[in-house]
Amino acid sequence: MKIQYLLLFILFAFSSFISAQAISTLTPEQKAWIAKAECSESNGWTYLHIEGTPQERGFQHGYLLAKEIKEAIRVLSIEWNYRTSMGWAFLVKKAGEMFTPKVDEEDLAEIDGIVEGMNAAGDSTSRDEIVTLNGSMELFGYWWPSVKDSLKVNSIERKKESCSSFIATGSMTADGGIVLAHNTMTGYQEPFCNIIMDIKPEKGHRILMQAEAGFIHSGTDFFITDAGLVGSETTIGDFFPFDEKGVPEFSRMRHATQYANSIEEWCDTMKKGNNGGYANAWLLGDINTNEIARLELGLKYVGYEKKKDGYFIGSNVAEDLKILRMETKSNETNIKQSSVARRARWKQLMKQYAGKINVDVAEKFEADHYDMYMNTIAPGGRSLCAHWDLDAQLSGVDDPYSPDGTVDAKVVDSKMAKQMSFAARWGAACGTAFDAKKYLEEHPQYEWVKSLLKDRSSEPWTVFKIK
Repeated sequence: MKIQYLLLFILFAFSSFISAQAISTLTPEQKAWIAKAECSESNGWTYLHIEGTPQERGFQHGYLLAKEIKEAIRVLSIEWNYRTSMGWAFLVKKAGEMFTPKVDEEDLAEIDGIVEGMNAAGDSTSRDEIVTLNGSMELFGYWWPSVKDSLKVNSIERKKESCSSFIATGSMTADGGIVLAHNTMTGYQEPFCNIIMDIKPEKGHRILMQAEAGFIHSGTDFFITDAGLVGSETTIGDFFPFDEKGVPEFSRMRHATQYANSIEEWCDTMKKGNNGGYANAWLLGDINTNEIARLELGLKYVGYEKKKDGYFIGSNVAEDLKILRMETKSNETNIKQSSVARRARWKQLMKQYAGKINVDVAEKFEADHYDMYMNTIAPGGRSLCAHWDLDAQLSGVDDPYSPDGTVDAKVVDSKMAKQMSFAARWGAACGTAFDAKKYLEEHPQYEWVKSLLKDRSSEPWTVFKIK
């Protein structure tokens, strides 16, 4: 035991020495920037506070999360090459040509700051590579499907993020205020979206949001701002139109969240220059008025509703008929499908808990395992808390037992939002742990993710608040 403690002490001392050496190489200006930032870990999450000018907060982000950003790029580059055989450099070049010129100056300055911070930490990258990282969901899921046939590439489609979310207000909630909840359903091999980003910009509104290392936006899209806005989204399932000439979604989302004073302003920013990339049904709330809204942003078609009493749900089925029929390939009645089953379950829960919804109830919703097709509790691809890895997937649409599912859960109500705080749970929303080694032993057909899959432990709910 003494030898183990000695080794741990030496490792800690060496790490501290390396960290001190890295900081000593910074300029006085860069040291001043880092002094204003904060980075800490709690129950699987990494809390990152950044502030100041775009360059300052970008540098803080890139320097403090350099290793995590580099790992995110490694994971995405391996996945991209496996699915398409086209190589990471090809995608970075395309993103640089298609996206970088359309990103606004402030966002580019923050991205350049991330690059500078990573370089200072000893991890090299480029502006176009960080743009590629931020636009990865648009590139993988929307641009690539629109061009792959012309390139004659038989690629393996990447499962689009399939999230479960609701927002309720008025007579639906226990106190009449807003309650919002969301969980992220994605591939277990994807880069960890376990960053709680607290952004205090020089201009605009303060933002507290879930994000991924290297993102200037949320990506998983759960946020609150000091303008009193709260928001989440679920992707519009089977969506296909894409416009290369449009402005990337990640840049529009960040600008809207930082500068919008109302739901309408937020939506107007998202619609301007829309490229159809990462097409979402956005669930939005204004805690100043207790109004909630749903913006379904297709490419040509847009659905919008707002109310002071009631709810909106998100399960990857477009509610706007024009979007559903003209811009998706969805069948909204096939309850074998995850999205349709989850949509039905949301409506069932909303009816059952009308007038009783609060943060505690919302946490239970996000961890729900009821399968509406099987009419029983059965953790799998059709439950609100998804476990594709446990599911033979009777619909036959996806690969059996694929390494996908729910990787987090977040909830917020009006009282928490006024304090700029929300509760989050890392890992499955139900708390089930994931053992990567055991999974791969049981499902050797997914050997390609061996170097990417990581364990996810069972973590408790944790409240985060701006500091």
